[in-house]
Amino acid sequence: MIKTLAGVWALLLGIVLIMLGNGMHFTLIGLRGGIENFSAAELSVVTSGYFLGFLSGARITPIMIRRVGHLRVFAALGSFMSAGLIAFPLLTEPWAWTVLRILIGFCMSGIYVAAESWLNAASTNETRGKVLSAYMIAQTLGIIGAQGLLNLGDAATSVLFIGASILVSISFAPILLSAVPVPATDVARPMSLLKLFRGSPLGTVGIFLLGGIYATQSGMGAVFGSQIGLSVAQISLFVAMLFAGALLMQYPIGWLSDCMDRRKLIFGASLLGAVSCGLGWLARDGLPSFIPSDGLWPLMAAAFFAGGVTTPLYALFLAYTNDALDPEDMPAASGGLVFTFGLGAIFGPLATGWAMERLGPFAFWLVLGATFGAVSLYALYRMTQRATAPVSETDSYLGVVPTSSVVAVEAAGAWAADKAEAEAEAEAEAEAEAERQA
Repeated sequence: MIKTLAGVWALLLGIVLIMLGNGMHFTLIGLRGGIENFSAAELSVVTSGYFLGFLSGARITPIMIRRVGHLRVFAALGSFMSAGLIAFPLLTEPWAWTVLRILIGFCMSGIYVAAESWLNAASTNETRGKVLSAYMIAQTLGIIGAQGLLNLGDAATSVLFIGASILVSISFAPILLSAVPVPATDVARPMSLLKLFRGSPLGTVGIFLLGGIYATQSGMGAVFGSQIGLSVAQISLFVAMLFAGALLMQYPIGWLSDCMDRRKLIFGASLLGAVSCGLGWLARDGLPSFIPSDGLWPLMAAAFFAGGVTTPLYALFLAYTNDALDPEDMPAASGGLVFTFGLGAIFGPLATGWAMERLGPFAFWLVLGATFGAVSLYALYRMTQRATAPVSETDSYLGVVPTSSVVAVEAAGAWAADKAEAEAEAEAEAEAEAERQA
């Protein structure tokens, strides 16, 4: 493992630094928005702006890279993102923040495409699974670490925004100065939503709903904390728990994914998410204006398990959809799934903001719980519509974070198919050898 990561450590270090800056800015939006008296509905539009930009960048960045190259696109997008982060405290209006979030989302999407292309080119079929897993861990650790940095400054000033900008700026140094060959970017054209739905109804509907869940957690979690009166330290811990759960639960769920019907696991994971949101909703009675320490833990537990199943569900939907398609359709399906997830991520925060505006801040849990419940019910329904594929015929599971671009999703799908094929061949050879010896 150490030898595998030796060639990509600079890329992974850069990703950690980028996620420190980006993770700070996600939570800062909720903190500073509360200070500026932005409503939940206004902040939901700001949140959705990021995912609108992210979705646009996923489609446009590969074209830009083919025209001017990875290095120029990577450096240009990094500069714009750094400038956008500094501009937030200078333009404290909802419309201006929405524009800035669209810009930052676009830049982050392009940065992911470029960085993941480098990672993919620097790995082989044998090492790609380990490299992608390390990439997932680097992203998640960066977001978790960012929450701790929020306690080093005051959200009412420009200090934390400047700090986030600095982290993003210096993150490009280890990447651009490392001796990594510049790869070619060849992203397949996304499959149409209709064709994707026909191939895998559960994968398509599930990943759309999951997009809303992920965007609500990452973008509206700090808004929820701010509106119920949590301190900065408590809000940063709350957001960190969302991603800590994802980091710790990825591997147990991944192991189960290769041992059972994935639809049952999707049902169970989404049901756990719904129950966790119910726990968060029940915590409202102990959280008026004053927050006792014993009232915090139901919220933290709810965040841990609700966030903990979200990222594994993303990888589960990718794996399940690949199981239902022919290998030659997987690259196009990856693009279609990323696009579908992005659509859900745009609409999810808008629905949550609308609900919080009318029903109060704890509607955050109601919307999340209802969406998790819809995923579990649809998975239960799909189990009655299609026969179960034998576990031996399914592709291997590989953890992929929802923020990954189509480059990483395609690479993960190809690795999973190759690994499953190699395992099937090894099993067949073992059986043939056993028969010869008998």
